[in-house]
Amino acid sequence: MVQRLPVMLAALWWGSLTGVAFVVVPLLFAHLPSPAQAGGMAAKLFSAQTWVALACGLPMALILRKKPAAAPARWTSTAMFLIAAGVAFALLLEFAVAPRIVARENLRLWHSLGSAMLVAQWACAGATLWRLVSRAGSS
Repeated sequence: MVQRLPVMLAALWWGSLTGVAFVVVPLLFAHLPSPAQAGGMAAKLFSAQTWVALACGLPMALILRKKPAAAPARWTSTAMFLIAAGVAFALLLEFAVAPRIVARENLRLWHSLGSAMLVAQWACAGATLWRLVSRAGSS
């Protein structure tokens, strides 16, 4: 069971990012009465997504760190890098970028940077999932 947990956590992380960023938030902007309401709700969803990233990333890193003999060092270090980068993007988005978006401080710049960081986090989560699934399939 513990061997499957990293795959399940990576799937939850990537799937929740995919659902929130590419389905739910666009629907908010399409169906809520004002962009301000949609933006406020989107901010809350992205904030919750940060905690999902932490709740998935930290246990994955701990589990992968504990079994170096089960995986080649290069594979483990790549997976750890992807997890660390994805969680770092989530934290930066939440604590460095989001407050500036809420303050509407140079909105175009910070919104673009936040979107890029979200896509980077999504790519890290997807690459982590891909590596874990391909590793599970080859063993």
